Amino acid sequence: MLVARGILLALAGLALAGCMQSGPVFDANFTPRDRQQLANPPYQQAYIAPAYRRQIVDFSRKEAPGTIVVDSDARYVYYVLPERKAVRYGAIVGEKGWSGVATVARKEEWPGWTPTEGEKRRLGPLPNYVEGGAANPMGARALYLYANGQDTLYRIHGTNQPGWIGHAISSGCIRLTNEDVIDLYSRVKTGATVVVLGPNQGASRLVSASAQ
Repeated sequence: MLVARGILLALAGLALAGCMQSGPVFDANFTPRDRQQLANPPYQQAYIAPAYRRQIVDFSRKEAPGTIVVDSDARYVYYVLPERKAVRYGAIVGEKGWSGVATVARKEEWPGWTPTEGEKRRLGPLPNYVEGGAANPMGARALYLYANGQDTLYRIHGTNQPGWIGHAISSGCIRLTNEDVIDLYSRVKTGATVVVLGPNQGASRLVSASAQ
């Protein structure tokens, strides 16, 4: 009986752990700097609803493998895989949102942040530049989006506010957990196409979870 009770308690602990980001989650894509920065991040570890955790899903849209599709309505980012599959990530999206087609012009690890004048007005006194790191709102990685050769000023990047995954609160950029943006960064190539879907164009109704 004691052994059985111990097994049940262990299983219960694993089930609860699956509901929380309770500590560092390292994977093969992490660099030594990633491990150092995320071992004890200067923000509270957050609950991520199961629907917004990274997973492989069936994908019925026509975008080519290697494309990123952003469903702002549903707060998802998809990285399209072969054979009608995609990696789906939960996201934080812009309050007002934007739509269109862009290109990943460059990629950066642990990017610095230069607040815009609009962000300074909206968020209060801010320094002109913030060095990259776990406390930086840009998080662990950034993909810089360009259209027609011009910087859109929109990014797909990490966050120091993982608790807001699944919400629309940002000034326009698309944010993933640091763990997820590291995974996406490792997959996407410079020059990749990014499709940002507008209202009522969402991809989520066309997909279903297929595997972890």
